[in-house]
Amino acid sequence: MDKEIVILFAEDDEGHAGLILHSLKRAGINERIVHFRDGRETLDFLFREGEGPHREDDVSYVLLLDIRMPKVDGIEVMVKVKQDKELQKIPVIMVSTMEDPVEMEKCCKLGCSTYFVKPVDFDKFSRTMEELGNYIKTVISPEISSDEDVQLKKTSAK
Repeated sequence: MDKEIVILFAEDDEGHAGLILHSLKRAGINERIVHFRDGRETLDFLFREGEGPHREDDVSYVLLLDIRMPKVDGIEVMVKVKQDKELQKIPVIMVSTMEDPVEMEKCCKLGCSTYFVKPVDFDKFSRTMEELGNYIKTVISPEISSDEDVQLKKTSAK
């Protein structure tokens, strides 16, 4: 049986969040999307802490992180995920309004799968987020398990 793929999406700007969610749907992403408003909520979910919902076993995740967020920023979330033996297999996609080559390189060195810049222009923003959706459809999403054998599966729009 195929495992469910869930996109975890951390974005504090509600306007950007709505546009990104809409663009992902337009790009054919039909997987469940869980939206977090800050890095702390994201970490609580992933590490099964706090009062809110927690990650489930037997589910593959893709993590989409805004870099600038309150409480815990996206880079810190990514670092904690990549340091955890169980979670480090999750593909991490960083998004930012800043097109800073130093920051992009830093994110890649820390383990992100790719980095998308959120343009200020609405039409460009929509197109870029649709490209993000298309990228997510091709990302290889590893299953989280404590076993040494990692099983991989491709995401695809249903």
